[in-house]
Amino acid sequence: MAHNTQYSVAFIGGGNMAQALIGGLLSQGVKASSIMVSEPVVALREHLKTLGVRVTDSNQQAISAADVIVLAVKPQVMPEVLRSMGNVSDRLIISIAAGLTTTCLTRLLGVAPRLVRAMPNTPALIQSGATGLYAAPNVSAQDRALAERILGTAGMVLWVEDESLMDAVTAVSGSGPAYFFYLMEAMIQAGISLGLDEKASRALTLQTALGAAQMAITSEATPDKLRQNVTSPGGTTQAALDSLNQQDVSGHVVKALQAAAARSLELAQQFASQAQSD
Repeated sequence: MAHNTQYSVAFIGGGNMAQALIGGLLSQGVKASSIMVSEPVVALREHLKTLGVRVTDSNQQAISAADVIVLAVKPQVMPEVLRSMGNVSDRLIISIAAGLTTTCLTRLLGVAPRLVRAMPNTPALIQSGATGLYAAPNVSAQDRALAERILGTAGMVLWVEDESLMDAVTAVSGSGPAYFFYLMEAMIQAGISLGLDEKASRALTLQTALGAAQMAITSEATPDKLRQNVTSPGGTTQAALDSLNQQDVSGHVVKALQAAAARSLELAQQFASQAQSD
């Protein structure tokens, strides 16, 4: 990550997603000494020490000299965390807390920070994540580039210019890994029901999922074209797809993502209401 050693980064919270980003930063050449993590759990602090980064149990100490603050705590504890931070309007703040809008975060902080909201997903833990980003209006191009470099260490990033689209990002990629795991579970069980042992069915399913994803990523063809290429008229794949279409699986997938997006919006409204009443 070019020139990023001039920046110091503070993580508030040292859980799995923070560790994924820290690992990505370190792998891109960021000096461990330029990263500080505030984490109340002793065992997590001890683990973070093994990465070479600085650790503390004080949010104030962590952010005191940081250029960038990454908020990596659960939404439920965010009000307490933010109200203890003081005036941080001169810092770039990146929030990876689900459901907390920039308006809500600004209200909790009491100032208008340079704020970027991020929605990563769990494959970020192996640097294969997909992260949606939204920047508040007062975030500069330089800040956006820095946020993109930091989140980009855990996988691909994609900006949305309308914050309401973060609910769609949550539905598609934030929750998305679970949908694929769900399909994998079903395929493994189906293979077992057809006579394969669990080990063989699992290996065939997971490698097929990996290969299909790699083909979709690297091919110039769209997924529907790739599907057509596998589907011979009157063949085995056609029989399976006909069964899926008869059950309107595609329509159910759309409804499932709509439900996820609606729940994302509902949670955001709940957090906003709580922040306003606290």
